[in-house]
Amino acid sequence: MLIYAVIVVLAYLLGSVPFGLLLTRWANMGDIRAIGSGNIGATNVLRTGNKRLAAITLLLDMLKGVLAVSLGRLIGGDDAALLAGVLVVIGHVFPLWLRFKGGKGVATGIGVLLGLHPLIGITVIVCWIGVFWFSRFSSVSSMASLGIAPMLALLTSQYDLAFVTLAIATMVFFRHRGNIERLVLGTEPRFHKDTT
Repeated sequence: MLIYAVIVVLAYLLGSVPFGLLLTRWANMGDIRAIGSGNIGATNVLRTGNKRLAAITLLLDMLKGVLAVSLGRLIGGDDAALLAGVLVVIGHVFPLWLRFKGGKGVATGIGVLLGLHPLIGITVIVCWIGVFWFSRFSSVSSMASLGIAPMLALLTSQYDLAFVTLAIATMVFFRHRGNIERLVLGTEPRFHKDTT
């Protein structure tokens, strides 16, 4: 029980590190929460026009997921890795230091999938890229790609993983509820090709 408590705390704290916010402040770009959507993730960092910083944010947020799962597996085995995967996304979405107002969990969730089941993680990345290429909506590609993860887990008979991916997808959809409303109203901003 103590091992699982340690994993919960470590994974949550790791997930709650706001790399987008820290990097933009380090680059003297102010508070990323005052720009664009107000989100701390890579997509909003990209709205600053700094592609390099957005890419670094994306990679670091993904790395949080991979690292949390790896630590969980190292400390307590596969079940602990699954638990760490959920908690690191919770930490990213609801960080204590930002009054529980964090990112949307997409990059960190993909990192978790890469750590738990690389083939599913890669498939989700390919889905994200494909949907984004055709729609130019980051929100649509994020929800579509994370939304298929539970089905992919079920197709591979990974039932525990299906539960974890469903929990992650639920958080992602919850954090995109404003985007869903804008999509319905037709006011959701697209990324133009010259932006990406």
